[in-house]
Amino acid sequence: VFSKIFSHEALESYLPKIQLVIKDTLRAWSSNPEPINVYHEAQKLTFRMAIRVLLGFRIPDEELGRLFEVYQQFVENVFSLPVDLPFSGYRRGIRARETLQKGLEKAIQEKLQNTQGKDYADALDILIESGKEHGKELTMQELKDGTLELIFAAYATTASASTSLIMQLLKHPRVLEKLREELRSKGILHNGCICEGSLRLDNINGLFYLDCVIKEVLRLFTPISGGYRTVLQTFELDGFQIPKGWSVMYSIRDTHDTAPVFKDVDVFDPERFGQGRSEDKDGRFHYLPFGGGVRTCLGKHLAKLFLKALAIELASTSRFELATRTFPKITLVPVVHPVDGLKVKFFGLDSNQNEILTETDAMLGATV
Repeated sequence: VFSKIFSHEALESYLPKIQLVIKDTLRAWSSNPEPINVYHEAQKLTFRMAIRVLLGFRIPDEELGRLFEVYQQFVENVFSLPVDLPFSGYRRGIRARETLQKGLEKAIQEKLQNTQGKDYADALDILIESGKEHGKELTMQELKDGTLELIFAAYATTASASTSLIMQLLKHPRVLEKLREELRSKGILHNGCICEGSLRLDNINGLFYLDCVIKEVLRLFTPISGGYRTVLQTFELDGFQIPKGWSVMYSIRDTHDTAPVFKDVDVFDPERFGQGRSEDKDGRFHYLPFGGGVRTCLGKHLAKLFLKALAIELASTSRFELATRTFPKITLVPVVHPVDGLKVKFFGLDSNQNEILTETDAMLGATV
């Protein structure tokens, strides 16, 4: 049922809405006279994307802000000890979840009653229709659970990867300039503006260097550390027997760090995924930011599309620089993110300024 939400046709319909949310967000960042906390703002961005694009909810901005605060409280307590005592993280998480579900139920009911004025089928529409096709009319509780799961899946990991992307573009201005060159060569960026109608799904998928950049961000800064699986049959690994029925955890981060296929694992090098090299092709499970096998992440194509759309807007319509003396340290829990959130100053950019951005100008972005 969920697979249709991430089909090629579905992604094509989401793309214009994703672009609009990203444009509005970058405009707000640029109008802020103070540096922004990128990680916190990226969380707001991915939450807004989930609510507005995936779910198609028409929630007023003020109410959306309150819902975001409640959602953050829910997420912060997801991994708390399951001890239901007053003032415990578990109790706060449960209360936040109850509040969220009330808000989501209201939004779902309004959506079901108001079907006019829609110009695309969002993920919730597809979920409801796909359920009917499979002979299953989803209950309100199932819709609320599915809605919350979609928000959760689109939220923390995508915010983490978005923050890592911005940090790497700041650290490597030549990469940013090469992205601009590719956009110009493909007829997407012209005279400092994104050409109208040029950002279709097939066009974005044809941006080879952009794909390499996103792959390298996800290799070096995989948002989550690993995943869990149940052993279906007893097997042996390096002399150790793993019994059937055990739960095992595979480590994505350690795999990327230790797989012999990757050269200079600590270096940010998008070219490693280029046509002249085969570092991601020499082993089936050497590169697995979205997991692997039949349980690979269903939403991986949506996540990559969002990151590519963000990178295109950053390279085309934004100028930004680090607002601290040094780049922050990275913490790995619960998802990869800078310790201080990454403080960055964004600037408004008119078309003339954008067009004359050169490699030298781009290098100013990393000035300390």
